[in-house]
This record gives sequence, C-alpha cells and structure tokens, in this order.
Amino acid sequence: MSMDKNTDVLIVGSGIAGLSAALMLPDDIKITLITKGDSKSCSTSWAQGGIASVLSETDSFEKHLNDTINNGSGIVNKNVASTIIKEGPYCINWLKFHGVPFTEKDNKIDLTLEGAHSERRIAYIKDETGAVIHKIINDKVKLNKNINILEGSSLVDLITEKNSENNKNNCVGAYVFCKNTKNIFTIKAKKVILATGGASKIYQFTTNPNTSTGDGIAAAWRAGCSVVNMEFIQFHPTCLYHPDIKSFLISESLRGEGGILYTPDNIRFMENYDERKELASRDIVARAIDNEMKIHGYNNVYLDISHMSSNFIKKRFPTIYKKCMSVGIDITKEQIPVIPASHYTCGGVKADVNGATEINNLYVIGESAHTGFHGANRLASNSLLECLVMSKKCIEDIKYSKQISDSRLLPKWDDSLVTESEEKFAISHNWDELRKIMWNYVGIVRSDNRLKIALEKINLIEKEVNEHYYQHRISVDLLELRNIIHVSKLIIKSAMLRKESRGLHYSIDYQKINSKYAQNTYIKGRKNEYHLKLVRFKV
Repeated sequence: MSMDKNTDVLIVGSGIAGLSAALMLPDDIKITLITKGDSKSCSTSWAQGGIASVLSETDSFEKHLNDTINNGSGIVNKNVASTIIKEGPYCINWLKFHGVPFTEKDNKIDLTLEGAHSERRIAYIKDETGAVIHKIINDKVKLNKNINILEGSSLVDLITEKNSENNKNNCVGAYVFCKNTKNIFTIKAKKVILATGGASKIYQFTTNPNTSTGDGIAAAWRAGCSVVNMEFIQFHPTCLYHPDIKSFLISESLRGEGGILYTPDNIRFMENYDERKELASRDIVARAIDNEMKIHGYNNVYLDISHMSSNFIKKRFPTIYKKCMSVGIDITKEQIPVIPASHYTCGGVKADVNGATEINNLYVIGESAHTGFHGANRLASNSLLECLVMSKKCIEDIKYSKQISDSRLLPKWDDSLVTESEEKFAISHNWDELRKIMWNYVGIVRSDNRLKIALEKINLIEKEVNEHYYQHRISVDLLELRNIIHVSKLIIKSAMLRKESRGLHYSIDYQKINSKYAQNTYIKGRKNEYHLKLVRFKV
C-alpha cells in the first residue's frame, strides 16, 4: 500500500543541519521534514563541546583556517574552509537571535579550548551545547505552520530521472517507510535536502546515537552521487567505558580544561606521543590510547580531572558529572574509565559548500556531505559550524533557484510479491556481526590484509541480506542494515585505495604520509534510477 505526498522542499533529518535549514526557509514554502525516530533523536543533541568561531580579539580567521588546514593533514579545501570559517560569527549571532544562551563571562561569550586549536574559540553552553541548541531550534520549527514533521519515517530511496538538457539526473522525490503503519509512501518534492548525519553506528563502540547509520550517504550513492574520503572515520579518544552505559561521550573540553590521561597503572603517557600531550589532535590521541591498550592488554585507560576544584567541575561539566555519578563514579574524586569510539564521518557525499550535489535538486548538508572542510581529520567543534553554514548557503541557493511546476505522478512502491519475514533474528545477528567486523578490521589501525578480510566477510553478509530484502517486507532494521552494508563497503574500498597513513587513516603497511596521496579518494555513485516505473533495488 502506498500513499502520495507533495511538498516544495523535503528535508531528511532532524539534527542542527536539517532543523536550521527548515527554519531558514521562507514561510511561503511548503516543507516536509522526516526523521527516523522523534525529532529529538540525533547526534546534535549529544554534542557536548561547542561551536568553533572567531569571537575574541586575539583570534583571527587566518588562525582558525591554519588550525583547520594543519589538522586536516594536507587535503583541506582552503577556499571552502575559509568560506565556512568567515561565516562563524554570523551563525553564532543567528543562534543568539533565536535565544541560544551561550555561557558568558564578563558579559561576553566565554570561550574554551579544545585539541589542536591555537586559541580559545569554542562557544559553549556548559557541557550540553548540542542538546540546548537542538531543543531551542526544534521548538521553533514545530511552531511553523508551513513545516510538516513526520516522525518515525525512514528514507528508503531517492527517486531520480534523466535530464535531457544535461548529463545530470534530477531528483524528484523519495520513498519513505512509516514505522507505525509499516507502509511505504511516495513524497514528491521540488528540492530534497539530506541532513541525515554520519555513519558511526557501523562500529561496535561509538559516541553516536542509534540513528547514525549513514542513511543519506547510502541513498545518495545508490542514486548516483560520488562519495569522497570515506576512509576518514574520526574516533573520539574518550568515550565512557562502563557496562551499564554505552555511547556516552566524555567531551574534549574536559581535556581542554586540564584533564589528564593515565594508564590503569597510573602512568601519564601522552607526552610519549606528542608534545601537545592531551591536547594533540584527535587522531593522535585516539591512536595513542589504542596503542597503550593493545601493547599492555588494558581494557581501557583513565581520564582525570579531579585535581581541579569540585565546584568548577560540577559547574563546568554538570552533564558528565551526573552521568558518571549515576554509575557510581565521582569525577571530582575519581578517574573516568575511557576508550576511543567512532565519532564522526569526515567523508561523505560530494557536495559544494551550499550542499549541491551531482544530481539536480538534491542537496546534502552537514555530516553526510563532503565539502573538503575537514580533510583527513576534523578539527574539534568545526562540525556544528559546518552544519549551520551549509544550511545557510543551501537555503540561499534554493531561494534563488528557478522553481518549476510539475504535475506528473511518481511511481508508487510495489511490495505485492513479498512476504513477512519469520527470521528477524538474521537481521539482528548480521547487524552485530558487521559492527564487530568494522571495529576489529577497519578501526583505528588498519592493514591491507585486515581490509581484505573485512570486505570478504561483509560480502557474505550482503548476499544473505540481499535475499532477505527481495523476499520480505521492509522494516527499519532491514533498511538500516542495508545502509550500513553499503557505507561499510565504501569505507573499506576507500581505505584500500589510500596506500599511506594520513590523518584518521593509519595503515601498518604504509606508516608514513605519501605526497602522491595528497588528494581526495573518490568512489562513483551507482546510478540506479526510477524512470516512472518501479524497480526494486538490489541491496
């Protein structure tokens, strides 16, 4: 069964990128925003640190640009980075206009320091920056009568058609699965914006919510968009290691305010890896922790902020303090057990700074996109900045582009020949298996052999899931499994192409940086199309 919906702009995703884009669009435009869970479930809400922006007299756009370029290991797009960084103060003021209460000191926004920044330039709200910003913007979006939010709705695939005037395809809408009704409906749209976030959930340990399954990246690739630099997965050095709490981030700001890393034997070790110690870039700190754990057989290391005053810790890091106390860890007196965990997808769908892709009328913004801003390693707190700037630029592009009226009907989804699955355990088993494969073989440290084994194992999973997808009705778990298979293979294939160690990609076979690879890794899209007749895609 299928039902049709029409809209001017379809936005997929309810993080800061998707919500900001919806809020920035004119009130006379009909907007449909779909989100897998409720509109609160996204990585933005979990972002503790803040937003990097040049706001102090001692700082400059040039300094922020240089930090971004240096951290990106030689493959940052300087023009894109400069454009985004210069928009930082505007975006902070836009958030303040909408009521975001940044932490202040002496009637000015207080700025904190994070790894690989040369200045204090992180605007923050205690240790709950993302959650506060997201709630405020989400509440504002819900008040707009021209924005229709469809919760519990998952993107299945984009609908494209050939454009006779140029070599690009047109995106004309999408198929969307409704979790409550278990039906797939068609949304016809003049413009489609994918703001679906990253794919960190494909790893066994992650700081991201369950929604981070690379849906937009996979769907755009299936529709024909190239993906870029998928090998660069950022592992956050410090995720809380505790059996009762999974995926809880211990903010980099904690190290920025003086937190120190120790082994279980109470030995400080970061000085052996980088002169910046705990404030080295994330790739270096994550690899250092990973190395200490593997060499000595540790399950975790420890992060200690207890040498700071108790009042400061409780005031500056209330969320972290409360979460740790909930499992009996008093961070004002005790060390915090931590491990690295997948955190951010630096690669993504090939896009301009305004989100425009290789498909007409399809935009990809935020973590799903690759603009060249992050290079081989994202600088801390540059992510929310990129989301806001891309939303702004995307809306400027949409507002001034020619809107074409189209009365055609799009093909309905046909699942008349499939049945209900009686082997749902196969999906959950393959979910768990794939995440372990990615963690063990395509993690912080890689090798040619590990990548080869991972690809062989995932190909077997893909074959089984293919058969399941063809024969049975769709579920959210099946859609997400399909997407993480595609994204995992894109990561592996990208990693195989880079015969060096650069930024977040470290290979024991090629341990040095190689100038030959001072460029992006591209994988072309698959170019499946719906040309006004429905074809059930292979997984």
